[in-house]
Amino acid sequence: MNASTLRRLLNLWPPFLFTGIRAARISADYREADVTLKQTWYNRNYVGTHFGGSLFAMTDPFYMLMLMQLLGRDYFVWDQRAGIDFVAPGRGLVTARFRIDDATLDAIRARTADGEKYLPEFVVDITDAKGEVVARVTKTLYIRRKPAKR
Repeated sequence: MNASTLRRLLNLWPPFLFTGIRAARISADYREADVTLKQTWYNRNYVGTHFGGSLFAMTDPFYMLMLMQLLGRDYFVWDQRAGIDFVAPGRGLVTARFRIDDATLDAIRARTADGEKYLPEFVVDITDAKGEVVARVTKTLYIRRKPAKR
């Protein structure tokens, strides 16, 4: 699937559509994605800041989807674990930027070449309009070559 189609589908996906989460950009080569969350009355918590669940949800599928596209059908790629640290109150428009470079892809391929699983960690910061970090999400992915490709 091309990146533009995936971006449109994600923006129509109910967990994103109804929470104000928007895939603003996914690069054609799947190495970069920018996701935004606009603050509204329905994603604000009791104290008037972004609901933590919405902040977490905006980071959920992106590293997995990007790596599935970058590694191809020869690999299993699943989210295994995730955690979030709330650094500062989030207000207004917040953004998460996902990046995967050649060194990361090379490390994944090398660590899984013999069929072993690999559990890389990815960290993404959620920043406000001033560029200040409001939350930091750590994602651990499960990556393994499929048996027929080992």
